Amino acid sequence: MKKILFCVFIIAVAGSCNRDFLDTKPLDRVPSEDAWKDGALAEAFVTGIYTGLGQGGFDEQMLASLSDEALFTHPSRGINIVNEGTLNPSNIGWVNVNYRWGKDAGNNDMYAKIRQANLALENLRTASFDDPPLNERLQGEAHFMRAYYYHQLVRYYGGVPLITRSYGLGEDYSVTRNTWQECVDFIIKECDSAILQLKGKTMPAGRASELAAMALKSRMLLYTASDLHDMPTARSRSTLISGYANPELLGYPGGDRKARWTAAKNAAKAVMDAASTLGYKMNLNAPVSAAEGKKNYISLAMGGGSKFGDVDKFAETEILFGRYWTNSKDEYGGMYVGLNNGPNGYHNWAGNTPVQQLVDDYEMMDGSKFDWNNPAHKAQPYTNRDPRFYATILYDGADWKPRDKISGNVDPANQIQTGKYDQGGGQFLAGLDTRNSSIENWNGSWTGYYMRKFIDPDPNIVDNTTRQTIPWPFFRYTEAVLNYIEACIELGEDIEALTWLNRIRFRAGMPAINETGAALKERYRNERRVELAFEDHRYHDCRRWMIGPTTLGRKLRYIDVVGNLKPGATPPSPYRRDETRYNYTYTPLEVNAQENRKWDDKMYFRPISQDEMNTNLKLIQNPGYN
Repeated sequence: MKKILFCVFIIAVAGSCNRDFLDTKPLDRVPSEDAWKDGALAEAFVTGIYTGLGQGGFDEQMLASLSDEALFTHPSRGINIVNEGTLNPSNIGWVNVNYRWGKDAGNNDMYAKIRQANLALENLRTASFDDPPLNERLQGEAHFMRAYYYHQLVRYYGGVPLITRSYGLGEDYSVTRNTWQECVDFIIKECDSAILQLKGKTMPAGRASELAAMALKSRMLLYTASDLHDMPTARSRSTLISGYANPELLGYPGGDRKARWTAAKNAAKAVMDAASTLGYKMNLNAPVSAAEGKKNYISLAMGGGSKFGDVDKFAETEILFGRYWTNSKDEYGGMYVGLNNGPNGYHNWAGNTPVQQLVDDYEMMDGSKFDWNNPAHKAQPYTNRDPRFYATILYDGADWKPRDKISGNVDPANQIQTGKYDQGGGQFLAGLDTRNSSIENWNGSWTGYYMRKFIDPDPNIVDNTTRQTIPWPFFRYTEAVLNYIEACIELGEDIEALTWLNRIRFRAGMPAINETGAALKERYRNERRVELAFEDHRYHDCRRWMIGPTTLGRKLRYIDVVGNLKPGATPPSPYRRDETRYNYTYTPLEVNAQENRKWDDKMYFRPISQDEMNTNLKLIQNPGYN
């Protein structure tokens, strides 16, 4: 009886009350129109645009493995389709999440994030919250992010459709590709808007700033002056490009190339001048010691994210725009960079392993080239090299972290083991970090090397189980300096180029160089290669310089290391590197294990996926993919 009376009471109350409660708003969502009435909500929306940055460059598969920096250890994930030149509109292979164009890319579709930027700009111009400085800053951030995502697209595809407004349901979504020049002009205009609206504003780490917009402008102008996007140059070097009916989609059909280099130079110098107090140790007049050069470079790679006492925290000022991490335990609490790339003898996955081509391009300490035909170099290839080599690459015999924290007391020396070592009687012991390791054998390096850069050297961090909070540098001061040097060289201003190039070298402990002309250009390109290793530059640089056939398309070189017992010597147990017992030999091998790399000129640009072509019939495909 009580239950019946209670139900009647509820029905009576419900019938006599206003039924507005049925129209309540969901508590876990904010109506779009309300977002622009409140500054905090508007800021939250703009913050969401940044999610298209993904993990920075710290994917398990890094862009380095599309270049002659690294090999991706684990096959059949699409990266070989790109490196072997078999990619096509129906099978575009692997693409870094920070460059995706297509409906299957989800949250990392560049156009999805561009649409969010469009929405932000449309609504911020008429937003009703009363905080003009905040509104201006958010517009500046949206302009920067829109420019950033477009620059990611054009680096891969050339000219793309410029979508500058949000589309509604039922509209015609068919659009043509804009020309290369139209895209560049738009990106530069966006950067200028961001610079103006962010000027003088103090921004927290990880958010767009005036300097970030200036750095993006510098990079974009450098690219647009480069060989690949100067159509007279590109067409003279590639019959595929010369036969393409729409060169305006790929670059400038003509015009004043010197003016483009001058614009690139000026934009880079503007960054250098504005951030002169931030650039890390760029005011040296002589080389530091080799030990300090190594420490300087490790500090740059850590970007202030390591707590290890030997790392200089001031190096964080080098980053003009980066991907930072919290200290939480969720997906935003860091990345497993060490797990993804570290040695398998520490139970890591060896994802992106350096190749011999990169190792060989690190100079000797005296500034001379490393040469396998030099008996002294061949006998001790890891001795007296550019200090950046030791800060970037783990090689056989390199000191590393304590193994007993993860792998047991199997290596008292705590050194990388990528060779095989004579145990007497014709028996050889496979190193702990090889594919025949007694610890784990499925995830060893094929190349004989492991990546060290970006992995926190703190010996107390076990990479297999611990996320690290090293920031990813989207833009850093030294990139702008290198952009400036390149533009100066192209304009014949060798003395100015040498001044700044030597400052970078001095910081690393390397001696000054004095080449001019073509020799200086080649020296600069090598300097850029080693200074920016694993920072998502090499793949793009090789393409914009149009040197793909001799770099991206070459067979990879690995190293075979053998330790032979000296007469009368006995092997150490457990194995440790011991020059008194072993003679070590190093043999570079040119093989195509894992990938049959080759070059096809169509690889200067990516194909637009067939799904996009079918959806939008106005699109024109890139050369070589029809």
